[in-house]
Amino acid sequence: MSSPEIKLLELYMPIAGGVLLGWFLGCILPKSVPAYLGQFLFWIGVPISIVAFLRRTNLSGPIWIAPVAAWAAILLGAGLAWAGIQIRASFQSNVGVETDREEQNQGSFLLASMVGNTGYLGYPVTLALVGQEYFGWAVFYDLLGSTLGTYGLGVALAARFGTGANSFGQLLGAVLKTPALWSLGFGLAFRLVPLPDLVDTSLQRFGWTVIALSLMLIGMRLSQLSSWGGVRQASISLAIKMLLVPLVLGYGLRGLGVTGLPLLVILLQMAMPPAFATLIIAEAYDLDRDLAVTAIALGTALLFFTLPIWLWLFGV
Repeated sequence: MSSPEIKLLELYMPIAGGVLLGWFLGCILPKSVPAYLGQFLFWIGVPISIVAFLRRTNLSGPIWIAPVAAWAAILLGAGLAWAGIQIRASFQSNVGVETDREEQNQGSFLLASMVGNTGYLGYPVTLALVGQEYFGWAVFYDLLGSTLGTYGLGVALAARFGTGANSFGQLLGAVLKTPALWSLGFGLAFRLVPLPDLVDTSLQRFGWTVIALSLMLIGMRLSQLSSWGGVRQASISLAIKMLLVPLVLGYGLRGLGVTGLPLLVILLQMAMPPAFATLIIAEAYDLDRDLAVTAIALGTALLFFTLPIWLWLFGV
């Protein structure tokens, strides 16, 4: 087998194993367990793992490209989704079709086309296929791009299309309270501070344990998705999020001189399926929950088929 095939096999086995184990545990454990695990990862696990992995990350070069590319992907996804909404609305008006929750449906469609699971899923994929050297690019993409996009533009759109509303102060507070953003600053400030070998090794092991728990959490949450709806719309949003946006911006970045492993890291983050945060936002703002659920589930499965495409087109 070629090197990319070996890398994919090495990636698929732990990802599939972790997600399936999480699915099994989610079916037999109390329904509150995923919530507690999610809280632990959000407040403690992921922030510490970011600090750990940043210690062995190469931050040289134009790493600022990563969050810029993230915002380009978010805005392009939103733009393509909005164009799709206008085409669908035009068709419905011509044939006289109306739905009761059209705006809520549009809000979920936009979110699923914009924001990817660049943390819980993007981190392990990047670490497995690229390694720790360029992990900082993935972190910058996730925290300064996806996280701000989710709780900034994503929440603003949800408030526009849903029934909830948020003040600017509340929105800013939610972003600033994200512990992963604080851990990014701490990790950058202390990444070169020497630590005893035992402490450094323990940090690395904890980081990889968090990755395994993140995959299990995805499986647990998938096991609790009970309502599927809007498969056709979900498929369109996934085509935008996981195919069109990475393809267009991937070749665009290559044309601008971004190549090698940094480009691959950015592409992998762009190609992630919709984030679970889209479901959380959909529930909070009374958007179309069924569409959000379907897009997350189908997107997670689709990832196993799209990763070989990106390695073939942009692998080094």
